[in-house]
Amino acid sequence: MTINKTDFIEGMAKGMAVLESFDTERQRLNATLAAQRAGITRAAARRHLLTLAHLGYLESEDGYYWLSPKVLRFSGSYLASARLPRVLQPTLNRLAAQTQQSFSSVVLDGDQVVIVARSVGYGAQGSQGAAKVLAYGLHLGARLPAHATSTGRMLLGCMSRTNFATWLKGRELPRLTAHTVLDTKTLQSLVSTARTQDWCVASQEHELGVFALAVPLRNMQGKVVAALNVVTTPERLQPEVMQHDLLPLLQDAARELRPLL
Repeated sequence: MTINKTDFIEGMAKGMAVLESFDTERQRLNATLAAQRAGITRAAARRHLLTLAHLGYLESEDGYYWLSPKVLRFSGSYLASARLPRVLQPTLNRLAAQTQQSFSSVVLDGDQVVIVARSVGYGAQGSQGAAKVLAYGLHLGARLPAHATSTGRMLLGCMSRTNFATWLKGRELPRLTAHTVLDTKTLQSLVSTARTQDWCVASQEHELGVFALAVPLRNMQGKVVAALNVVTTPERLQPEVMQHDLLPLLQDAARELRPLL
């Protein structure tokens, strides 16, 4: 969305940039680090950090700041009020109960995907001797790198070729495991394959031991609004097994959800 320059509140934008500077790589920031990550002056970063701490969104000690639980109000309000998670959750719950696997729905946000709905099957938790295939840190609101995930590549594949080329131009692909694809030409090929076949598999690229299959979720106008994936064992993603097992299950779920999206 674009707005008129006169309507743009620069101070609010800088404050949000400071909040977004905190992540798993940098959980605690001082004014200098926040300024570098937010692209603002140290003096401005200091004022924003102090203000956010005063409002209760940050905690601090010895000149360092970190996020407080109050920031969860934003995600909680989204999950409580947004239509997409409420529409998707019952289907994910049914799939998890039916297969004992873990299912997620995500949306694309820049170079990351964000989990907006999730359900974990009993077997995915490793109970009763079942193999544990639950990825670390996957929860509602979790952000994962698009280039290294099945859902991310699926959503990138659903972009127009022009938009994907723009997304990829000049981008560095961070290594997450020894299996992460870092070469842009290889990623282009994988995204093109996902676009053609309308499903995508990623194996141990985001996290070792995690194997996932994803399909796009479209509305009645054909617009892709999210992606649906299952985290499972490598045996179930063998082509001859997947084609008769999990892939039809995901595709059927996508068709059922289409009138609701």
